Amino acid sequence: MTATGIRAPAAVVVDIEGTVGSIRFVKDVLFPYARSRLRPFILANRARPEVARQLEAIEAETGIADVDGQIAQLERWSDADRKVTSLKALQGLIWAGGYASGELVAHLYADAIAALARWADARLPVFVYSSGSIAAQKLYFAHTPAGDLTPDLAGYFDTTAGAKQDAESYRRIVAAIGRPARDLLFLSDVAAELEAAAAAGFQAVQVRREPPAGGLFEPSIVTLDE
Repeated sequence: MTATGIRAPAAVVVDIEGTVGSIRFVKDVLFPYARSRLRPFILANRARPEVARQLEAIEAETGIADVDGQIAQLERWSDADRKVTSLKALQGLIWAGGYASGELVAHLYADAIAALARWADARLPVFVYSSGSIAAQKLYFAHTPAGDLTPDLAGYFDTTAGAKQDAESYRRIVAAIGRPARDLLFLSDVAAELEAAAAAGFQAVQVRREPPAGGLFEPSIVTLDE
């Protein structure tokens, strides 16, 4: 048992923003990059199946059938930082171009890079649970200052598993991983997410790199070296 009172887990589930990577990179780099390119990207690519599927989902959710109206809705969601699956999927497609061109390089804290390597060496499975789409998560970890870290990750979860502040989402993750919740450790900076994970039976620890989002949770750490 560690100084935080946490038992050695059978697997770790990590949040991205504020936990392994900087919130500022996501808010100040990734979101504006996608926001400024939403309209031209959709107009140029709306016939692509992966884009057309998201536009159909927007129509089903909002009743908006014309592409200009759909783009305006996406822009409103983006400005409000809404965790809408169709928006997240389209942001991921836009970011893919930025990563491929070298315009974007994901931010990871040095201790997070070291922890991922340490856990990989120990054969400790690490999963990601983020509000960004699974495709965007894979892009993020494939384009880091340390290179492609996706081989160190065992799997990914996004909002298709449910909202991050809903305990039922974590129960779905438990079922997908196939280990008892008590053997899983969830790391996040957001107290409400940690409370939901704990309600589902996870061990949970708050990572307090920046001012805690939505309050304090204990146990807590400042870096993953702890």
